[in-house]
Amino acid sequence: MALVLLFALVALCFAIVLKVGSRGKGLPPGPPTIPILGNAHIFPTEFPHHKFTEWARKYGGLFSLKIGNDTVVVLTDAAAVKELMDKRSSTTADRPPSYVGLLITDGLHMALARFTPAWKTERRASAAILTPRATNQHLPIQRAEAIQLLYNILHSPQSFYTDIQLYSTSVIYSVLHGRRVPQYETEEVTGFIAVMHEWDALLEPGAVPPIDAIPILNLIPERWEKWKRDCKRVRDLQRARYFGLVEETRERMRRNRHNGSFMEDVLERQAELGMDDEMVGWFGGTLLEGATDTTSSYIQSLVLALVAYPEAQKKAHEEIDRVVGEHRMPTLEDLEQMPYVRAIISETHRFRPIAPLGAPHATLATEEYHGYIIPKGTTIFVNMWGIFHDPGKFTIVLDSVQLILCSLALFDNPEDFIPERYPLSENGTKPGVDGSDLRPTFYFGFGRRICPGMYLAQNSINLNAMNLLWAFDFKPDIDMNGNTIPVDIFAYRKGIATAPLPFKCRITPRTASKARIIENEFLETADTFSKFEVGLSPEDKEFVARSREHAR
Repeated sequence: MALVLLFALVALCFAIVLKVGSRGKGLPPGPPTIPILGNAHIFPTEFPHHKFTEWARKYGGLFSLKIGNDTVVVLTDAAAVKELMDKRSSTTADRPPSYVGLLITDGLHMALARFTPAWKTERRASAAILTPRATNQHLPIQRAEAIQLLYNILHSPQSFYTDIQLYSTSVIYSVLHGRRVPQYETEEVTGFIAVMHEWDALLEPGAVPPIDAIPILNLIPERWEKWKRDCKRVRDLQRARYFGLVEETRERMRRNRHNGSFMEDVLERQAELGMDDEMVGWFGGTLLEGATDTTSSYIQSLVLALVAYPEAQKKAHEEIDRVVGEHRMPTLEDLEQMPYVRAIISETHRFRPIAPLGAPHATLATEEYHGYIIPKGTTIFVNMWGIFHDPGKFTIVLDSVQLILCSLALFDNPEDFIPERYPLSENGTKPGVDGSDLRPTFYFGFGRRICPGMYLAQNSINLNAMNLLWAFDFKPDIDMNGNTIPVDIFAYRKGIATAPLPFKCRITPRTASKARIIENEFLETADTFSKFEVGLSPEDKEFVARSREHAR
């Protein structure tokens, strides 16, 4: 009897072990699993949105993966996203456990934090200070920095890629902490961007072992795990920067040197908002990250598309010249009269979404959708890449009249940059396909986790798209023999937020008149910049003085 019981116990344990990693009844379909690992052995370690899109075409817009005993559901269907992530956001607003996030930020990074009281406090704080009205008060510095970008490109077009990064960094430094960054060659920019890329790479799905799903992997010593050493280094660098900036702002306030920055508002209302110093430091860091890499990535993708698709650029030039003319720069009010430029802005979002999978959500309760069970604690990815590159929604067939008007081939596909999608139908989908699930702010996230800084980001995107199209021609580079060097529209950086790898192109002012306007407008920015040029290094002060003297 004892042997029988022992055999039964061993058999039971064996059966339980074999069940780990298997796809339970009621889950959405997905790739075949193996015992223990589930799908961990085939989980993509770079550019996961491409593999997820491939699986979505095979298993459907709602498919599941097993990572050990944990469940992952990938949504590549806009209707499912609208229902689960927006309408049912009360149960899909959590984040999955992130050992990396916890190790680096103590769980206080607002974009990664679990659905905790600390996260709710930070979210309330962001809602209180990042209102549309408050954001619009910072339009003067955004306009001034956008003019600075035009001026930099006019005089050093080969540095456009890093000048775009300078723009987004200086804007958020000014808006958040009240101090701008006047040149790229300073540690505030280069150091910040380098750490951001390291942090971003650590967060990409598959970049580190699946410790959250298979905790035993954490027992591997640090000396054998480079990613653990990377986490410690990134944590030290981030804390020094983020908390240092908060202290600088606090010290400036003590000296009564206020300039209307968002962080001044946070510090003045710190007790009211219920935030301690640790929360304030990571709160500021989250906003810095969210506004820097994303905005620059978008503008770099826009330039890449303009170089690769000259017909779209030509049509935008014709429209903006008709509306704005030669004697002034465009304003945000002009955008309403420029449907094709608005279409280019939307198509850039669709063509190269900044975060192809966004940040993963997790369920706080079990949900059911179209007969499938999504258990409590399930990790949910929204595959924006797959949604916006779905041939069923974005392959369009034009009639003869539309063909003439759009100058397009009879068939196009979602891999092409075609702004004409948007005048033809709602949200760019092919005629006859319901695109109502793709709300205009789809790119900024979902439900209670939607990006709190989207109004600031939209202003930056709209300003720069109009300015760049008004001011410059963007063309492919040429080699020594005068042959065109095409840009690679698929050469993108790895990470949770992607950006085109550095590329070369020729950028020239469209007219001498526009170049003179840029020069004059740059001189006018001095008054706006002056109150944000605090705490500059001697090198930065000299650079600012030299730039303005040169413009005169």
